[in-house]
Amino acid sequence: MKAEDVMTRAVISIDPDATVLQAARLMLQHHISGLPVIDAKGQLVGVVSEGDFLRRRETSTERRRSRWLEFLMGPGRIAAEYVHSHGCRVSEAMSTDVQTAAEDASLEDIVELMERYRIKRVPVLRGGEVVGIVTRSNLMRAMVSVARSAPPTATDDLVIRDQLLAEIQKAEWAPAATIDVVVRDGIVELWGVILDERQREALKVAAENIAGVKTVKDHLVWVEPMSGMSMESPDDVKLAS
Repeated sequence: MKAEDVMTRAVISIDPDATVLQAARLMLQHHISGLPVIDAKGQLVGVVSEGDFLRRRETSTERRRSRWLEFLMGPGRIAAEYVHSHGCRVSEAMSTDVQTAAEDASLEDIVELMERYRIKRVPVLRGGEVVGIVTRSNLMRAMVSVARSAPPTATDDLVIRDQLLAEIQKAEWAPAATIDVVVRDGIVELWGVILDERQREALKVAAENIAGVKTVKDHLVWVEPMSGMSMESPDDVKLAS
């Protein structure tokens, strides 16, 4: 899937000369956490978000530092922070380092941008013009939509076992050499040895995600690598039919 497949096309934006209070009211009115800032020429010049309102003079939450630290930071950075927390215009409070994407950008690329820069939204551009925006909510809706449009297909026990073993073989976290799988009437039984308790849950999830699986029975034995002590924790997971 690409950005154009999931993006919000009716983008709510704000002018850089608008006030900070106008931006806050617009975000509250539309239940959104950020706004692209677009100038009179239609160009994207920044983004203003909830994070830009955390340190504000109106709420007496301006950042306060010791004089020694301010000396090390230098007057330029302190002045910039003052503008950000005391400025009345959106242009003074917005973030100008904006990460954008093209319409044909893959969702994987957009997710990588969100993770790398710790952002919640990515404006989508066409020749410099904002034509959409991809937010975390858009990605969640895409996930639900894909799940609805791909109903589980009926599979027999052998197919279920082959698919689960293939998933275990390619997973870097899975102890493939010490795991065995038995499937009867859609009931998956996990046998073998794990070296970390978190592998137990991951193996259950791998089984639950295969179409046709009704229940997962856990017979895995956890062996603590340092002491050699083992612990078995059977736990049946029933899936909704």
